[in-house]
Amino acid sequence: MRTTFMANEANIERKWLVVDAEGQRLGRLSSEVAAILRGKHKPTYTPHADTGDNVIIINAEKIELTGNKINDKMYYNHSGHPGGMRERNADEMRTKYPQEMLERAIKGMLPKGPLGRKMAKKLHVYRGPEHNNQAQKPEVYELRG
Repeated sequence: MRTTFMANEANIERKWLVVDAEGQRLGRLSSEVAAILRGKHKPTYTPHADTGDNVIIINAEKIELTGNKINDKMYYNHSGHPGGMRERNADEMRTKYPQEMLERAIKGMLPKGPLGRKMAKKLHVYRGPEHNNQAQKPEVYELRG
């Protein structure tokens, strides 16, 4: 009798993948990277286990947004103090904080809770074309579409 395969820490193989964000749309890139971090691209995907790969995103400052989102899309933070609301539009985020912009989009697509936080730690975003993860021998990943 066959049993259903259940992945666990002992039988998970993790790879390092490099994704170039230059010319990519924010949402499409984010959803595909979130699926890689979850492990949905593998036949051994198990919903309750972290089966995903490590992802390095380069050229985060060259991400694209369609329509008028560059001016209309807002990012909000609150310090917790009265009057502590801070808002920035997508143009300011892309020029000053491109890593945070991508991290927020991808983390929002991951599961909430301890499992999602563990998956988010495997995401490494870099502003320019250089990254400092050469020792992990990452493979270049071509996005679909």
